[in-house]
Amino acid sequence: MKPRGWGIRLFKREQRSLFGEILDWMLTPLLLLWPISLALTWLVAQGLANKPFDRALVYNVQALAQQVTLGADQAVQFNLPQTASELLRADEIDLVFYQVRGNRQEHLSGERDLPLPPLNDKTSRSYEVHIRDDEMRGLDVRVAYTWIRLDDKSSYPALVQVAETRDKRSVLAAEIIKGVMLPQFALLPLAVLLVWLALVRGIKPLSELEERIRARKFDDLSPLDDKAVPLEVAPLVVSVNDLLERLKESIATQKRFLADAAHQLKTPLAGLRMQADLAQRYGASEEDLKKSLKQIGRASVQATHSVNQLLSLARAESSGTHLSQQSCDMVAMASEVLQDGLPHAMDKNLDLGYEGVVQGTEGACIEGNPTLLKEMLRNLVENAIHYTPSTAERQGVVTLRVLVDPYSKTLVIQVEDNGPGIPLAEQELVFQPFYRALGTNVDGSGLGLSIVKEIAEHHGATVGIDVVHPGQSMAGACFTLRFNALA
Repeated sequence: MKPRGWGIRLFKREQRSLFGEILDWMLTPLLLLWPISLALTWLVAQGLANKPFDRALVYNVQALAQQVTLGADQAVQFNLPQTASELLRADEIDLVFYQVRGNRQEHLSGERDLPLPPLNDKTSRSYEVHIRDDEMRGLDVRVAYTWIRLDDKSSYPALVQVAETRDKRSVLAAEIIKGVMLPQFALLPLAVLLVWLALVRGIKPLSELEERIRARKFDDLSPLDDKAVPLEVAPLVVSVNDLLERLKESIATQKRFLADAAHQLKTPLAGLRMQADLAQRYGASEEDLKKSLKQIGRASVQATHSVNQLLSLARAESSGTHLSQQSCDMVAMASEVLQDGLPHAMDKNLDLGYEGVVQGTEGACIEGNPTLLKEMLRNLVENAIHYTPSTAERQGVVTLRVLVDPYSKTLVIQVEDNGPGIPLAEQELVFQPFYRALGTNVDGSGLGLSIVKEIAEHHGATVGIDVVHPGQSMAGACFTLRFNALA
């Protein structure tokens, strides 16, 4: 049977440790370089061990070469006293061999089976000592030799060789290795300990930062001190501070939104309750009852409109990559919006019309969410209808335009009216939620233009306001949307 939770643990991603990863990257090269250090130390020790014994071999070869002379018959002679021969071979550890050959390749003294040096060495200068590694009687030996030319008539020079086994060299090399490597065996664990302590000290600021964050209250969104952390961690702290700032703004916006929404719904709901109480009052006439019911209907319509606007604003603010997008023909969409707004315009005796390109025109389509785009156009048109008066002396006019720049192919949408207009000081404020221009005496939720701006920004568009007739009492307003991303 499988242990409980086995399937869950199988797919759980292993969490990496920053401390462990840094420790691995620091210790792994150290442990890999240590065997290389051993090998290099061994090679260096071999070289150091050879030097003093090589000098002794060279001295012995030169001493023997001084005993080589040329006789009266032009033959090479070698005279070595017995005591000198015994002294040459006196070694408590190694075996010492020597060989002397004449200019006719005849053997004069020493071991006959000592290997000869390479033939190409005969051209070297007389009495120049060479050293080589060789083998004799199954033993590794170190050989020093020299060629001696005593006359110019001989075809071959005389040869003097001295060889010894390598035991003393191995012993000395081993002693050097011990002297170098034993301290390393003691220093390696100490180095590992120091690296571990350094890492603990190095990541301590991260632990302190974690403790400061954990000790905060849930509503404390003040920025962290990026000066109290190491330089490498400062960008992370700056990013967290930026996130906290955006979170603070988001929470403040939500609180303001909820407060304003509650205030907007409070008025129609209070009106509904008051009119319901009046309608239930004993002895109310039929005319008063009808009047109360009419007020109840008006308040319910206002409340419904406020709720729908709040939902539209919430949908616009939360819209992002999760909403489906498709190619939207803005001319066709403008036609639908005008048809939906026509009854309201006729009730107010307004001239509601369209100007611009026809359906299917190149550049009149954009990639976007059709529901949000239609909501944006509807809010612009309804806002213009709502705030544009129409009298017997002057008829109100609302015009929706869909235009395409023939050169840059930029899509431009305009909604123009001949209403009271928007003062310059209020043109930025009207896009804030629940803000309503002063002096209009028109019912509304104050959410329409904020919805327009939110949807426009999600579709890469900008919103601007122009005054149609500056200086006049009915200056009029023209809202312009410019789209940058076209289909």
